[in-house]
Amino acid sequence: MKRILLSALLCLPIFILAQSYNDYLGAGHSNGITVTSSSQQTKTDWNEQASGINTINGSGLDGRLLETSRFLAQASFGANLEYIKQVAENPFEDWIDQQFATNSPAMEQLTHSIFEQARSRFIANGGNAENYERPDWQHFMFAWWQANINNEDLLRQKVALALSEILVISRDSNLASYGLGLADYYDVLKDNAFGNFRDLLKGIALHPMMGIYLSHYNNPKSVPNLNIHPDENFAREIMQLFSIGLYELNPDGTYVLDGDGDRIPTYNNDDIKEFAKIFTGLGPADIRPNEWVSAPDFGVGHWVAIKTKPMVMYDEWHQPGEKRLLNGLVVPSGQSGLQDIDSAIDNLFKHPNTGPFIVTRLIQQLVKSNPSPAYVARVSAAFNNTKGVRGDMKAVIKAILLDDEARSCSWIENPSSGKLIEPMVRYFNVVRQIDLNNNDSIYWNIAWDFYKNTGQAPLSAPHVFNFFLPEYVPNQEFTDAKMVGPEFEIHNSATSINYLNQVDSWTNNRWYDVLRTWDLGMEGTPLDFEKLKYYAKDSEVLVNQLDKLFTHGLLSDETKQTIVEAVDPILRGWGDVEYTDLRVKMALYLIMVSPDYAILK
Repeated sequence: MKRILLSALLCLPIFILAQSYNDYLGAGHSNGITVTSSSQQTKTDWNEQASGINTINGSGLDGRLLETSRFLAQASFGANLEYIKQVAENPFEDWIDQQFATNSPAMEQLTHSIFEQARSRFIANGGNAENYERPDWQHFMFAWWQANINNEDLLRQKVALALSEILVISRDSNLASYGLGLADYYDVLKDNAFGNFRDLLKGIALHPMMGIYLSHYNNPKSVPNLNIHPDENFAREIMQLFSIGLYELNPDGTYVLDGDGDRIPTYNNDDIKEFAKIFTGLGPADIRPNEWVSAPDFGVGHWVAIKTKPMVMYDEWHQPGEKRLLNGLVVPSGQSGLQDIDSAIDNLFKHPNTGPFIVTRLIQQLVKSNPSPAYVARVSAAFNNTKGVRGDMKAVIKAILLDDEARSCSWIENPSSGKLIEPMVRYFNVVRQIDLNNNDSIYWNIAWDFYKNTGQAPLSAPHVFNFFLPEYVPNQEFTDAKMVGPEFEIHNSATSINYLNQVDSWTNNRWYDVLRTWDLGMEGTPLDFEKLKYYAKDSEVLVNQLDKLFTHGLLSDETKQTIVEAVDPILRGWGDVEYTDLRVKMALYLIMVSPDYAILK
């Protein structure tokens, strides 16, 4: 018999008596074990189940809960404690399968609907209808936020955002006035997130928003006497950024080297020119009158090219003749323009680089900045062939999220593990994991202050290379360790302080309006701290509760002690504000500005 006094532990092998179990305390094995606990060390007011034996059988430990919290931080924008408990009851693969089967409303339709509502309010408040002609980026942002509060398609939305930072277009460009186009492009990412990568690659290649952004929309064939030649912009980026990368890769993501130890380029300038010929002749699928303009004659200014349908081929403007692509592929003369595009998409999709290149970027987005070659190899194998299918995104996502390197506790303290959580994802976390005080279920938000202060919002990267480069190396320590830290490229003296100020605006007792609205005279949506106030009577219990939500049981003792010491002295309210309210805001502020929260391990 053992007499044991235990606190909650995340991962630890247990070998007790004759029966041994090679897993963690709390996994449910309690045969032959007696546990006694001190009443002074058991805070029965705060724990639903305080019996000592529960520390062994799992009922009283948070191990599985913390594992689930960490898993959901990788696979979603976060969840409240009730949802974490629900997911914790079953294998993570069951949740992933359930998410694969969860429907996701169309962002384009939602943007259209929100524009109609916003336009009606604008006119009702005395605005001129002619000044509200069509949905723009702000209405897409309204829709994005509306779609990501209280939604069920958590995994799909997380993968869609990850893809949006790989297959980049941006409203910080000439796309700003095409709100429905932005929303429809996001639908292509979202709807193909669980499909096949080939369909996704072709979908973004034919999307008019990508066509406008990377200038193969109305891209003409060569007319030498007029010095007109196919635009090469998209041809270059579909190779460099969207499929194969600059250098030949091994299946594990490491570089193939030549006899001199140098990297081998995957393509050259001649290849760009040949691919540019492929992407000629594409133009708008439809041109219609602007449905929100009432001018009777529908003059030239009132007709719009539809940006929510794939571009169509105008073969008379497609470059004729054969095209020589990668790995010796010759696209024959005489094919239609769309057949040429299919040949080019297949050429890139089947390239040996595509698997390791794309899965490395997805791992960086979801799990860690520096995946081991073995991790990349395992996920690449899933990309290359899962039950005879290449490019199966479901298989890739499962391979990423369920891999030992993503799930095993032994990896958490490895120096190569972890990633800096980009600012906008930290923002999404707080509104997903803390209740919102909102009675009308309208969550429209352009997050303008946040965007100005951090430079981040969905589909708002400053250029096609995203907000940060996947290969960015922050300093000499990273160089010496042969590691990268992509998100650190936008973590500087200005954005880091601005982020702190943003967190203060969410939690400060005088101003905690989380969701800032536009110009419609609507009230904002503040955080609702009511549930957390229950735990605030004891500062340590409050911090432990926030640890479950935001730092997944990995809050350091040093940070925990700092927060407890800051919260403890708050014993009475300020004015008519309850002291528990102030305690919650102080604790939440400190945990959200801590490195323990900023780094996902």
